[in-house]
Amino acid sequence: MTAPPPSLRYEGPTYHGQPMLKPSVYGALIWGYTWLAGLAGSSQVLATVADLSGRAGLRSMVWQGRTLAAFLPVIGAGLLVADLHTPQRFYNMLRIFRATSPMSIGSYVLSAFGFASAVTAWAGWTGREGLARASELPAATAGAGMSVYTAALLSATSTPLWSAAPRALAGQFAASAFATGAAALSIGQILRGDHATAARLEQLAGAAALVEFGFGRSAQRSWRRCGVDAVLHERGIRASRLGGDLLGVALPLACLAANTVRARRSPVLTVAGALGVLAGGLAMRAAVFEAGNRSAQRPQDAFAMARVPHADGQSDAPGRPQEAGYAAGRA
Repeated sequence: MTAPPPSLRYEGPTYHGQPMLKPSVYGALIWGYTWLAGLAGSSQVLATVADLSGRAGLRSMVWQGRTLAAFLPVIGAGLLVADLHTPQRFYNMLRIFRATSPMSIGSYVLSAFGFASAVTAWAGWTGREGLARASELPAATAGAGMSVYTAALLSATSTPLWSAAPRALAGQFAASAFATGAAALSIGQILRGDHATAARLEQLAGAAALVEFGFGRSAQRSWRRCGVDAVLHERGIRASRLGGDLLGVALPLACLAANTVRARRSPVLTVAGALGVLAGGLAMRAAVFEAGNRSAQRPQDAFAMARVPHADGQSDAPGRPQEAGYAAGRA
């Protein structure tokens, strides 16, 4: 039998030298989709809040948010279908509804969001404001779901890194989605010459990026507590995480601080910070997906998430009780 590659070898219980889990097939298409989905969903939420405020000066922001929410899901759905390889698979997921399946729920959330956002945008473009306001609340509700459901989908898998910190991962994805949505809209407002609205969006993006950073540190503590954090120190993953922190947190906060102390705000700094938030959100998702796939290839991470009960009622490691029987049988 061919020996496994060095990255899969480890000294401990395995099945013929192989890991007990298979890594997911999620690659760049899927983490790119999650980035677009979060951006679109949060843009719709922000546009709805701005519209309900009734401020005439925010009309261009409302229009831009609705436009992003209408068109980005089309691109995201294309990435999702391309990853599934056959469009029929996405259609088949809509034939049934399973409340216990995050993927089933996500398919309906994406479909509902795409439809409601398209109706809202079309009604706004054609001057049917009554219809636009009737459909924007369902669109915003589905948009909030778009920001977090992908984290729920990942956390529901057996992949150690993803399942070890479900709440922190959901918070990180939600905060990142809000930050990228505000950043994208701030660039649009700069291009339209509305620097006052762009400044407020810049502040929202900076605050959301800081919240995302906090959830990221919380996730790291959970991973360390469960003993699955070693994969984070691999060179490629460490570089992606560092790049995400620098681009998505340090750069926008530095630009925001510089604009705060300046006598006159710089549009260049606002755009630079917004681009950093967008790039940082993409880098964060790339790191999370890659680290999760790597953790599935590490048998020690899978066993660390299993709870092996002792005669005294104690356990070797924190993990999921439902995996105890399997882990005890393998020990």
